[in-house]
Amino acid sequence: MTSADQSTPTQPPARRARRADAERNRAAIIEAAGVVFAEQGCAVDVREIARRSGVGMGTLYRHFPAKDDLLVTVLELEFTSWLTAAHEAAAATEDPWEALTGFFEQTLTHQARNRALVESYTATGAPSRVCARHRDAFIDELRTRCADAGLLRDGVTTADLVLLSTSLSQAVQATDDSHPGQWRRLLRISLDGLSSRNTEPLPEPTPHTGAGA
Repeated sequence: MTSADQSTPTQPPARRARRADAERNRAAIIEAAGVVFAEQGCAVDVREIARRSGVGMGTLYRHFPAKDDLLVTVLELEFTSWLTAAHEAAAATEDPWEALTGFFEQTLTHQARNRALVESYTATGAPSRVCARHRDAFIDELRTRCADAGLLRDGVTTADLVLLSTSLSQAVQATDDSHPGQWRRLLRISLDGLSSRNTEPLPEPTPHTGAGA
């Protein structure tokens, strides 16, 4: 038996071609879904996604048996891309306050272009629990930098900043059609309230008592 006979068999060309086609179809579906979800939100009909991606419904369902599977995949990719850019921008910004304000500006500018992403924040706080943990850890880093530099109002917590981000993201969508850019005014008002120039003590948060209390 020759050395060629003893080598590992290669994958048949037809199978490799089918796999390449499947990967291209999956990428096309995800790309089209990202655009459609951003434009129309989570309630969009998947037939529109199939149409824009140039695949049939059977192909779409082979890759993503449920619409939620596709939605989570798209939102997690979008979230990861955003958080990576946010980390890079913060690392390149020496001033802690500019890093914090830049984070809010970048976040809301991004969300103003993605209806489904904002809807996911409204419904569950983030595309997934893992995404929420990564986001909260990053916001905590920004808060700590500002607090250590004496730039942040006493008593402001990471939970406050997470909730503020979520609230402003809803304002982005609520005002986008009637008053585009209105969120920038609300952001400026909010950031002024976070500044250490404000020395009045913040109200204590109301304890969560649970349902039926």
